[in-house]
Amino acid sequence: MNDPVPPASGLTHFDAQGQAHMVDVSAKAATHRIAVAEGRIRMRPETLALIAEGGARKGDVIGVARIAAIQAAKRTAELIPLCHPLPLTRVAAEFELVPGAASEVRLQVTAETVGPTGVEMEALTAVQVGLLTVYDMCKAVDRAMVIDGVRLLEKHGGKSGSFVADAGPGGG
Repeated sequence: MNDPVPPASGLTHFDAQGQAHMVDVSAKAATHRIAVAEGRIRMRPETLALIAEGGARKGDVIGVARIAAIQAAKRTAELIPLCHPLPLTRVAAEFELVPGAASEVRLQVTAETVGPTGVEMEALTAVQVGLLTVYDMCKAVDRAMVIDGVRLLEKHGGKSGSFVADAGPGGG
């Protein structure tokens, strides 16, 4: 059955009556789709030094956060109610420790699939959970850490084509 015509707002997760629904993607072609998202967590320089030295009490902060980000991408449909479960073909989580005045950990996640819908939510969810994991592992020494700058950097594939964000919070 086809979805009702979306409302004039253009928000695809609502039908003509304004009710939330999962978008029907059955008629969409399966194409290679890529999304890249970024974010950062700012902290005290001493906290960043602990991460860099591997001296955090809970262990390898970046290693654990990388696995958490990948796992989050795989479980996005369980967390975001109207997301489709996707067969991810690749998830890469790249961390950068930025010392000095910035004193932050940056995370960039690339998610890929071949399917009828995009992977933006998977990339964004992975960034959030990866950064939350850094927070969790370091909160004993720095509860004032701040996660920010989470955004979609680019997406490719599908009917809507490509999107590339302007330079912003993470310098992207």
